[in-house]
Amino acid sequence: MEFVKLNNGLEMPMLGYGCFKVEDGQVTVDSVKCALELGYRSIDTAAIYGNEQSVGQAIKESGVPREEIFLTTKLWNSDQRSGEVEAAFQKSLTELGTDYVDLYLIHWPAKGHIVDAWLKMEEIYKSGRAKAIGISNFEPHHIEEIKKVWTVVPQMNQFEMHPYLSQKKLIEVCKKENIVPQSWSPLGGSWNDGTQDSLLDHPTLKEIGAKYCKSAAQVILRWNIDLGVVVIPKSVTPSRIADNLNLFDFKLTAEDIAAIDALNKDRRSGPHPDEITF
Repeated sequence: MEFVKLNNGLEMPMLGYGCFKVEDGQVTVDSVKCALELGYRSIDTAAIYGNEQSVGQAIKESGVPREEIFLTTKLWNSDQRSGEVEAAFQKSLTELGTDYVDLYLIHWPAKGHIVDAWLKMEEIYKSGRAKAIGISNFEPHHIEEIKKVWTVVPQMNQFEMHPYLSQKKLIEVCKKENIVPQSWSPLGGSWNDGTQDSLLDHPTLKEIGAKYCKSAAQVILRWNIDLGVVVIPKSVTPSRIADNLNLFDFKLTAEDIAAIDALNKDRRSGPHPDEITF
């Protein structure tokens, strides 16, 4: 495993297990336990995923000490809009069966509410119940908005990123502000523009993978890490969970990275943060 140091000195694994769209109940319990047994030590969930309780159960059943696990969850939009940040955070702690999280994120920038939400996030951070706080799906102008009031610089910004959406400008802004970037949907998905091509079948990625005896998926995940971007792939298939961890015996060359960067199409699988309606 490789690690990144957040701006408050906390260390975080560069690879985590993502729980987005992992079915609540036994599927989540089994998948998270599998990840922990294989060696993952970072688990990413959110209130809206509906599986926090199962994540907490898996952590308990895994036998891995809580202090060895970097646990992330997120504040949902309706709780931003209602101002119920503290209540939402407490509910997440209860669901997860823990008295702290390692990272708490504002899930999406709810227009008109992010400044107030951030100030309440800072209160949670200063209470010690979240070892780090951050943002998710924030564009540069959202960062500028909360920068006017922050006394704690966000430790993390999590956003959609993959070879078809390389997010160069956003990564540059994050690094300038000493905010660690993190990618969700790193392997792509169903594209918003209706195209069907899969990143995992892209000849450039397969060709690079062949040099290292790696899959296109492993090349994409390594590309994230080599760019200094924390990555949280999701799978419920044990063999793929294992494959996604098998990234630390190779590194991409500058030429490999340039070839992957050139695939950018500014294509999304999720909504644009300025256009959310939920």
